[in-house]
Amino acid sequence: MARISDETRRNNETAIRQVMERLLAGDVPAGGKCDVKTLATQAGVARTGFYPKRNRDGSPRPGPYQHLAEEFERRLAALREAGAAPDPRAAQVERLKSQVAGLKDRLAERQEQLAELGEFKQRALSQIAAQQMEIQRLREALAAPSNLRALPRAQRGAAPYGSCS
Repeated sequence: MARISDETRRNNETAIRQVMERLLAGDVPAGGKCDVKTLATQAGVARTGFYPKRNRDGSPRPGPYQHLAEEFERRLAALREAGAAPDPRAAQVERLKSQVAGLKDRLAERQEQLAELGEFKQRALSQIAAQQMEIQRLREALAAPSNLRALPRAQRGAAPYGSCS
C-alpha cells in the first residue's frame, strides 16, 4: 500500500474540512446523507481513511483521517442535540417516525373504542331481544282464555281508576 505525501494529506484534510462545513451547514447533495460516506465521496478521498487500521503485527493504529471523522460525528451529534438537523431527509424521517408512532397510538385507542362499542351493541341487542320475548309472552298470556281481564284504557286527561287525586 502506497503512502501519501504530507502535502497530499494536508490537501485532503482541507478538502474534507470544507465538505464537512458544507454538510453540517445543511448543504447535502442529492442522493447523499449527512454521513462519513458522503463526506469521503464529496472530498474525493477513500472512505477507508476514516477508520482505524491494523499494523502487520496486529496492533491497531488510527486511520489517516480518523480524527476528522470523529470530529464530524461529534459536531453532528451536537447539532442534533441542539435540535438542528443538517440533513433534511433525516429530520423528515424522524418527524415521520414520530408521526407514525402517534398514529399507531390513535389506532390502538380507536380499536379499543370499537371493541367497547361492539360489546355495548351486543348487550343492547340482547336486552332488546329479551324485552321483545317478554312482550310476546305477555300478549300471548293476554290472548289466551283465562280469568284475566284487560282493564279499559284510560282516556286522555282523565285520572286512572282508583286514583287518589
